[in-house]
Amino acid sequence: MCELLGMSANVPTDICFSFKGLRERGGKTGPHKDGWGVAFYQGKGVSTFKDANPSYQSEIARLISDYPIKSTAVVAHIRQANSGGVGLENTHPFTRTLWGRYWTYAHNGQLQGFETLPVGQHYVVGQTDSEHAFCYLLNALEQQFPVAPLDMKLAFDHLASLCPALQQLGVFNLLISDGDYLLAYCSTKLHWITRRAPFGVALLSDMDVDIDFAKETTEKDVVTIIATLPLTCNEQWQEMRSGQAQLFRAGEPQ
Repeated sequence: MCELLGMSANVPTDICFSFKGLRERGGKTGPHKDGWGVAFYQGKGVSTFKDANPSYQSEIARLISDYPIKSTAVVAHIRQANSGGVGLENTHPFTRTLWGRYWTYAHNGQLQGFETLPVGQHYVVGQTDSEHAFCYLLNALEQQFPVAPLDMKLAFDHLASLCPALQQLGVFNLLISDGDYLLAYCSTKLHWITRRAPFGVALLSDMDVDIDFAKETTEKDVVTIIATLPLTCNEQWQEMRSGQAQLFRAGEPQ
């Protein structure tokens, strides 16, 4: 299986601390050695970095973990291949455009019978069940809303309504974002934590690194981190239940 990492914040925030923990799991403290990727939303644009090499050995991942790229929405993934070969075309997160905005998606799990899911004009580039499911979700959105809904939350509510059927095909843990909202869906394992004032010290589980968020934030900052497994060992993470969808916007659960 793979691991997911997401962030939703009310102010541009870097994810260096959390990504350091995830990076270690990409072939060092975990078996997810078949590639990694991370997408940072900045305004209407999105910067995506991907590598088919293990993240803990990747110089690109080292740069990302040390360089504070500021964003209000992040989707990241480390891969343990089970559908499709090891290569950039099969490396998450995947990005497509719909209604003049970028959509970014990452999946943890494995699906059976996904080949029959209709994708419309959202063509699949690689060979993974994950990318096919993403194209299916975008096609379903487009069928439901031929033009973008005035309230984009309606689109994410529709996405959430489609996830249980995909879960019936296997394991379907999901992160998907348009840069404003971020939707998490739990099939087996997904956790989240919202940090707000008063901020404290957090200690990574996978390496001896800590951070005092009180020195890095203001009292108005709200930042939510979503991960397959908790990344810190001294904080209380919320464990999602199977079949639960949780939407975030500007760091706040919706």
